[in-house]
Parts: sequence; structure tokens; C-alpha cells
Amino acid sequence: MSIKIALAQLNLTVADIQTNTGKILAAAEQAKQQQADLVVFPELCVTGYPPEDLLFRPDFIQQAQQAVAEIAEKIAGITVVIGYPRQLDGRLYNTAVALRDGETLAEYHKQALPNYGVFDEQRYFTAGEHSCLFTVKDSRLALTICEDIWQPGIIAKNRAAGADIILTLNASPFHAGKMQQREDIICTQVKEAGIPLVYVNQIGGQDELIFDGASFVADRNGDVVFRAAEFAEQLNIVEFVNQQPQKSDTADLYQPVVSEYKALVLGIQDYVRKNGFRGAILGLSGGIDSALVLALAVDALGADHVEAVLMPSRYTQDMSNQDAILEAEALGVKYHVLPIEPAVTAFNEMLAPLFAGSKKDTTEENIQARCRGVLLMALSNKQGKLLLTTGNKSEMSVGYATLYGDMAGGFAPLKDVSKLLVYQLAEYRNTLSPVIPQRVITRAPSAELAPDQKDEDSLPPYAVLDPILALYVEQDKSADQIVAQGFAIADVQRAISLVDRNEYKRRQSPPGIRITPRAFGRDRRYPISSAYRGTAALNQPAPDNVKE
Repeated sequence: MSIKIALAQLNLTVADIQTNTGKILAAAEQAKQQQADLVVFPELCVTGYPPEDLLFRPDFIQQAQQAVAEIAEKIAGITVVIGYPRQLDGRLYNTAVALRDGETLAEYHKQALPNYGVFDEQRYFTAGEHSCLFTVKDSRLALTICEDIWQPGIIAKNRAAGADIILTLNASPFHAGKMQQREDIICTQVKEAGIPLVYVNQIGGQDELIFDGASFVADRNGDVVFRAAEFAEQLNIVEFVNQQPQKSDTADLYQPVVSEYKALVLGIQDYVRKNGFRGAILGLSGGIDSALVLALAVDALGADHVEAVLMPSRYTQDMSNQDAILEAEALGVKYHVLPIEPAVTAFNEMLAPLFAGSKKDTTEENIQARCRGVLLMALSNKQGKLLLTTGNKSEMSVGYATLYGDMAGGFAPLKDVSKLLVYQLAEYRNTLSPVIPQRVITRAPSAELAPDQKDEDSLPPYAVLDPILALYVEQDKSADQIVAQGFAIADVQRAISLVDRNEYKRRQSPPGIRITPRAFGRDRRYPISSAYRGTAALNQPAPDNVKE
């Protein structure tokens, strides 16, 4: 006995229920034309994922219900499995439903509701309690949803209930290494239970989150016999003969740096598209961060929809201007040169009476950055283009950024990208085509807000700083534990002190793309007003702050 199952790996938009419904219907028709018996869609595909507090709105839930009724009415000759929020007896469930020819074959309520990291499902949903099986062409199919199959027991429970094949609807966001982790955990359980599994994941950017797709099918031995491409919409059909999947094409699994680059491109593309911007604009300094953001933006949107602005000051080196122009020309984008000296002079003259008797400090440096922010925001407003900030995770961690200056903007592509990864991504991009001058990659990084300024004047070298930040921010290691790994006490103390005291800046930063297991924002929510000091155990005096 043969059954053909289609995996609909789609890019869905939260709350665009009409468009999502159209995509579901179109994919179902395509699967039907390709002789599929069944097509499986991602988790909450009707509403998009995650809908967050829209789930508290009765009108939103009603629209989703109406869409499901429309899909049920229009689907004929093929079974579809879709996800939506289901209101039942005063409770809301994360639901999967199997429909065919106007009938509901099965309805399943997600049992394992994740409430960690970026997930907050216990805020909205009630957990289901029961397995759900239905039959298509003599194959007994079990429905599960995402977290269900990460938890031990549910796959085995469905096998014991008589399931021949597990179908799972997913909205599993990307971070570095997640695809491998996902397959390892799930395939181990599949092998133990001795039952094949169909895993369908959505793709696309949703604010900070990126969904990678990489849908797959595993046989009863836990071997992946099919894998869809990452970060791409696809409809694929896998045939099962006697409840066993036949081997098909398998796309590459996660590749470090390459996959992160694709995630960042998709994140920019979808944020601009889903929020109705006409394109993107950014400040191009001649440094590595803005060079990478420009390349990402062009790869995401096309050169015609990206604009760069050079804003030199008296401290900007000639090679910075030269390299910025080379980058813009290599990528074919329109660029402008707007020297900021007139604006800086005007602000300094206005403030001179109030600053009389005070020494120059970071205040004057930050005026330069804030002049740039004003110019870029003006151009963004006038043209309807999204202003991309260019700061990276290392800078955001320690506050090496200027509020209302280089932090001004609508979206921060590198917010979760460490400085060391910035260099790796830039080098990878140059393997596709050489658009970032080698000098930009090799020269010492500088904010160029003071004469001969270097980042290392204020911070440990990034080769030292980034591993410390990863341990403290992403892994919650204590200062003592980090020092025990061989880092100098002074470097650890300085880095952690800067992280702790700069939460107020991060809270005011624009959203950015999450590519690590622990990003600022949804993953890491620390109080601004807090007496906690991660360096307390080191018993060292606090270092001076860096620029604000």
C-alpha cells in the first residue's frame, strides 16, 4: 500500500489570515495535481507564528476559525493538515486539524507547551491531553505539534496507540546549530519508537525570529531520507510504501556561517516586505559592520532598493571614505556624501555656554554620532525606507554604541552577530563576489569619533571579548567560571561590568535578527534598575564606562 505525503514549507505572515489562507489553498491544489494523498502545513499556519497577544483578541480568533471553515469548504480530493488557534469551551488550544471534502477527520490539541527562550505558549494556550489518530489509505496517522516531539514519550505514546506514521506541524525558529540539534533529538526518539515521522517547518522572518524550514522525513530507523532546503519555500512529496518512506533528495544540513548569512538576508527581506517599507537605507562608514550590512541588504532587497549615506567628520580617515565608495559601487547602490561638520559645529556652538568650564569627553564624541542619526532618520522618513543600524552584538553587549546616534534606526541586522562572526560573514560574502575591500576586513576597527581612535582603546580585543560575552550572556556563566577557563580577571571584570550597566541602552535598541541560542530581547530579559553585579565575586573595582 502506498501513500504520498506532501510537505508544504511556506513563508507565512502573522495576522495576514487572508493571504495565508490563499497560500494554503494554492499549495493544497498543487499537491493534489502531483497526486499527493495528504499535505501537511506548519504550526498555526492560518494565523502565522507567533501571533503573541493577538491571541487574546476574540475577533482575531474568529477570523482564524472562519478561514478554517473556508479551507474545509474549498478542499476536495486531498487531505490537508493545518494549524490554527482553536477556541473550545472557553479555552484556547494550539490545534492541528485534518480536513477532507468538507469534513473534519481529526482534531488534535498540542500537549507540550514551551515556555522558555523565545516561547511563551503557556501564556495563551491550554495543553491538550490526548493522542489523535486518523486513517488515510489504510495508514494510521498521528498528529503532533512542534514541542510535542522534543519531549520524551509522546512519539512512543502514539506508536503504542497504533500509529503507523507521525505527522508533526512545526514553527521551530533558527539559531546556529539548531537544525542538527533538532534532527538528533527527534531521530533518536523515532528510532527508539520504531516509527517514521514527517516534520514540516515554516520558513521566513517574523520580527526577531527566523524560521529555517529544513523540513524532513525520518524512517523507522531514525535515518533522514528526505530534507527540504533551508530558508526557501518548497512543496515536496515523499512516498510511503507499506508505511515506510522512500528515499528522496536531501538538501544540505546546517553549514556554519553560510546558514547564518542566509538567515540574515531572509530576516532583512521579510522585515522590509512584511512591514511595507519601500527599501532600506543605512550609514556607510567604511568600517566592517556597515559594509556587511550593505551587502546583506542588497542580497535581500536588490541594489535598486538600497541606499547608502557617507557622513564623514573631521576624524574620518580618507581610506574610510574611499572604501565606503568602493563598497557602494561594487554593489551598485545609490550613495550620497553628507559631511556632518556643519551640524556638529552648530550643536557645539549652541552648547558652548552651557559646557563652559567642562572638559571635552564622550559628550562631544556622541554629538557626532547623533548628528548622523538625525540625517539618516530624516532620509528614512522622507523616502519610506527602513533605516538599518549597523551595530553588532559585541557592541550592544558592552554599550559601545551611542543612544540616538548609531543606535537610531528601525532594524538591527547584526544585533545578534558577534564582531568575530561579522568578519567571518564578510569573508564568506566575498567568496560569492568581492564587494568588501580586503583593507576593511584587516584594518583595526574604530568608531572614528576622536583622533586615532581604536575600539581596543576602550575594550579588550574582540578575540578575547567575544568568548567572554558568549559565556556570560548566552550561557549564564559566572565571572569565576569564566576566569577559570583561562581569561584574565581584568578582562572578565571589565566585560561583565559593561554588560550589566548597559541594559538601559539595549532596551532602547531596535529589534534585530536572532541567530544564536540567546539573543537580547525575547531571550534575555533583564531589569534595567537592578543591583545585581556579575563581577561581585571577583572583588575588583569597577572600570570606567565607555561611550554613551
